Amino acid sequence: MYPDMRLRRTRSSEHMRKLVRETQIILDKLVMPVFVDETIDSPTPIKSMPDVFSYDLNSLKHYAQTLVNKGVHNVLLFGIPSKKDDEGTQAYAEDAIVQKAIPILKNAGLLVITDLCMCEYTDHGHCGIIRDGDVDNDTTLEIYAKIASSQARAGSDMIAPSGMMDGQILSIRKALDRAGFKNTPIMAYSAKYASNLYGPFRDAAKSTPAYGNRRSYQMDSANSREAMREIDLDIQEGADIIMVKPSLFYLDIVKEASTTFNKPLAVYGVSGEYNMIKNAIMEGVFDQDIILEYATSVFRAGADIFITYFAVQLCEILGKPLNENLKLTSR
Repeated sequence: MYPDMRLRRTRSSEHMRKLVRETQIILDKLVMPVFVDETIDSPTPIKSMPDVFSYDLNSLKHYAQTLVNKGVHNVLLFGIPSKKDDEGTQAYAEDAIVQKAIPILKNAGLLVITDLCMCEYTDHGHCGIIRDGDVDNDTTLEIYAKIASSQARAGSDMIAPSGMMDGQILSIRKALDRAGFKNTPIMAYSAKYASNLYGPFRDAAKSTPAYGNRRSYQMDSANSREAMREIDLDIQEGADIIMVKPSLFYLDIVKEASTTFNKPLAVYGVSGEYNMIKNAIMEGVFDQDIILEYATSVFRAGADIFITYFAVQLCEILGKPLNENLKLTSR
């Protein structure tokens, strides 16, 4: 007890604070979401996500090399096709936009995780096949199996199904195994909540539902026990990595998942989180060190992997000399 116990002793300098710091952010644990868009012919800014762009195939090569040079090693790839239909057939076409983008990113030395969903590819904007006004779960699984196999053939390092269909992990695992991709891992969007924080992403991916919403398949934000059931089922079905999405409002779910399950845990810091923090920085409310505090909170809660639009900025912040890092404003 005071005065013999003085906890401030190990806070006396930045060197000392770093020596005893409990939570470390490792750059290899960051994943940058990347948008490749077949409808554009040059990098195009995403208005609701400042400093984030969609790329055409020609500009993607340069951007991929820029990521590598900045220290980003992993990407989560989303595609926007030039043609959409009610069954999202461009999601699994062998010459589709994601299938063309995968080798470009891999040739730059990036690990490529491919998002598997249909919302960017359907003309109705939902994540599966519509029957009687709702997404038909089991028919949709057949399409997911096709998409997974197509992405794996194109060279995807990891498949990340995000549609929240019941049984999607088992269906995809069987499809990958049948196609000869037994060693291709699955990162399951296990606890993906129906959140208001996805708005900027839907602008970027052009995937806003034409009618209705996704609450019949994405999780209710009030539920935590259900999240554990979803994660447990995904593990039983063959998920190699589990995920909680979004991050900031769901750190209690991240903590519970990290202590309950012995699986690598990814956490997705979604577009709305990026928008709020980025705009606050631009308005001068915070300086950019808030990004490091944000990422630290996610890892402190138990994340092993952080998918974030701040991946490049984090690499820049963490790459600075010691005396420039973590200049947190104190009060």
